[in-house]
Amino acid sequence: MENICQVCMHHCRLKPGQQGICRARKNEAGTILCGNYGRVTSLNLDPIEKKPLKMFHPGSLILSVGSYGCNLRCPFCQNHEISMADESSVEFVQMLPKELAERASKYRLVGNLGVAFTFNEPLVGWEYVRDAARLVHDQGMKNIMVTNGSAELWVLEALLPYIDAMNIDLKGFRPEYYQKLGGDLETVKAFIARASRDCHVELTTLIVPDENDDVFQMEEEAAWIASINREIPLHVTRFFPRYQMTDRKATEVSRVYALAQTAEKYLNYVFVGNC
Repeated sequence: MENICQVCMHHCRLKPGQQGICRARKNEAGTILCGNYGRVTSLNLDPIEKKPLKMFHPGSLILSVGSYGCNLRCPFCQNHEISMADESSVEFVQMLPKELAERASKYRLVGNLGVAFTFNEPLVGWEYVRDAARLVHDQGMKNIMVTNGSAELWVLEALLPYIDAMNIDLKGFRPEYYQKLGGDLETVKAFIARASRDCHVELTTLIVPDENDDVFQMEEEAAWIASINREIPLHVTRFFPRYQMTDRKATEVSRVYALAQTAEKYLNYVFVGNC
């Protein structure tokens, strides 16, 4: 029986056995399932600043975990080996939520704060995030999500009780740019506005030459963020050629700093990255 996945703005209509755009969700006997549940492709103990989070428990370590799949198609993705993969094209190990929570607790003695769901897009496997994050909280530890924010608000509501901080990609501030990446700006704006009410949120905008590097776009973006809360930190980061976008040079450092200065007219905390 055909069924519709309700997790994100794509609303993929899937026949039995068919995967969604994200390659992580599928129709199994008429039911939409999280096909990447507990399938871990990456696990690493990182500085929390690497997420990047600058204003949430700085100096801590965080156990970072990822699976496969993403519901966007960014041609500059730095984790494309897993984010653009499915179960047949990537290696993974099975790790139940209880095992992940226990691993996080084990590293507490060396400064681990908890778990960061990252590397691929965690929202396409939100059920695993919810189940594991609940157990991490039971251990008295924190949960972080690094996400593109491209999901329906009911998914966010299901996760908010267990997520302590997020870094959300705000890839630009033009609907047509989001369309090129396979996303929807209004979906992300709604996600950010809701998440920031009950969670520590930091935002990241990667500055891609000739795509989202004009001052007017940054003016609009920063003003919109400030209309929610000018205390929300914004990371303005430098693009480097990778994956399917090797047709242009790295963003000029001076351009990144100029756009960061533009954002500082509206926001109290602006950070420059990759420079």
